[in-house]
Amino acid sequence: MNRRQCLTVLGGTVLGSSLWDLPSLSWAAETKTMVTVVKEAGVPWFNILNQGLNEAAAKYSIRSSMTGPATPDPAQQVKLIEDLIARKVDVIGLVPLDTRVTEQVVQLARKSGIIVITQEGATQQGKTWDVELMSSQAYGEAQMKSLAREMGGEGGYAILVGTLTTTGHNQWADAAVAYQKAHFPKMHQVADRFPGADLIDQSTRVAQEILQTYPDIRGIVSMGSNGPIGVGNVLRQRGLQKQVALVGTVIPSQAKSLIEAGVIREGFLWSPRDAGYAMVAVAHMTMGGTKFESGMEVPGLGKATVDESSHVVMLDRILTINKSTIDGLIKQGL
Repeated sequence: MNRRQCLTVLGGTVLGSSLWDLPSLSWAAETKTMVTVVKEAGVPWFNILNQGLNEAAAKYSIRSSMTGPATPDPAQQVKLIEDLIARKVDVIGLVPLDTRVTEQVVQLARKSGIIVITQEGATQQGKTWDVELMSSQAYGEAQMKSLAREMGGEGGYAILVGTLTTTGHNQWADAAVAYQKAHFPKMHQVADRFPGADLIDQSTRVAQEILQTYPDIRGIVSMGSNGPIGVGNVLRQRGLQKQVALVGTVIPSQAKSLIEAGVIREGFLWSPRDAGYAMVAVAHMTMGGTKFESGMEVPGLGKATVDESSHVVMLDRILTINKSTIDGLIKQGL
């Protein structure tokens, strides 16, 4: 793996080097190590997630770092995990792009005695535990309810996801579409899902293509946090913010101007900081032999519902972002 293949984030600083170059993994034997592999290094979402990783790591005396590919690429995630297995870290955190692609390497990590904690990876085979801050069904339904309200329950809409195989995004989209079909029969998808929600420039191009191909479209929902920014910029430039309802996953500080201008009608989120904190907390509890069961307390985050069969720890922390809530959420660091 060369310098162009990945960016590594360590303590909030982006470093252009591979994990093999990092002296920070040479810690004393008694210090547990956790490295989290995210979808893409250097983007705002995962920079905030890293704050939570570091906060919990400091509390539990775990040495934490974060890494990810320079562009969303599940094959590069596999290579990064292979490196971590060779380095014999204690815990691997993972926000998977495609759980099928990472399945084999996750199982290899487990066979090597490494704990694997995922986020947005409820279907990841082989994981120790997955941590979610909301159910996929509740999150997808919340976004569809908002979109339907803004569209008046009628017309065509489009869905953007990170990639057509991004597990979490597509689970949310499945839930959204199912809710629309059950409750808003006068709405319809104009086409299958569009990839590009993880990158502003890509979602910009997708928005331009959608508007050209489907000029009568009345709504767009994006499951990735950069999608509403790219789409919103296009709608604002063309003066279409009143004709096309835009909702989706957003980071408040990134989406502030578009929300205040009414371009993004409403946003949804769970705190990436809380997600990072939860990943480390669950890793710490696992290493300590904690029994996981529904009603248990995840320190600092509240009670959890635990699905022992699928190894998922679920917390209920959906955030709604609109003109009345956005300033308060930004003050919280989002």
